[in-house]
Amino acid sequence: MSNDQALQALAELVPIGSRVLDLGCGDGRFLSYLQTHRGCSGYGVEIDDAKIPACISRGVDVLQLNLDEGLQMFDDNSFDVVLQLDTLQHLRNAEVMLRETARVGRIGIVAFPNFAHWPNRLQVLLGRMPVTKRLPYQWYNTPNIRVGTFADFEVLAQANNLQIAESFGLEGGAVCRWLPNLRSSTAVFKFHR
Repeated sequence: MSNDQALQALAELVPIGSRVLDLGCGDGRFLSYLQTHRGCSGYGVEIDDAKIPACISRGVDVLQLNLDEGLQMFDDNSFDVVLQLDTLQHLRNAEVMLRETARVGRIGIVAFPNFAHWPNRLQVLLGRMPVTKRLPYQWYNTPNIRVGTFADFEVLAQANNLQIAESFGLEGGAVCRWLPNLRSSTAVFKFHR
């Protein structure tokens, strides 16, 4: 999800001047963008050794942690915003990490590939697991531990007493608010306890 238009749509969910924790920050591009364009501060969390130098070169303070081990090192409400952008689908303990996101941050923002996007539905209807620009892997070599849909996340949030403040889909970088479960390759949610 590297499109500049998508980056801007996600950044607008983050209040100006926020203290941010970016879980699975990758090369630090989004947190760097927030620092430059939204006056934010905070930390990225990344496990991949190869991505740490890119974070550092962008001026992003990064912690190398395995998110499957949780966020016990952070107190309640340590951050204004906790981000999980393209992270949730890779975690073994996705529900626990969602609750941890809500505990550590006043606001949580998640974005993940929406498995219910119409091209995915069509491929399943034809008897195949989807391979798309957003889900570019074959079923046997995907790094995703799980797949989810826009509607699935709404149910998960409700089951964990999380209040969805805003939600929309992203398709081709553009925000989609009409039928996002069908029309969007990415689901985006802003939530709080």
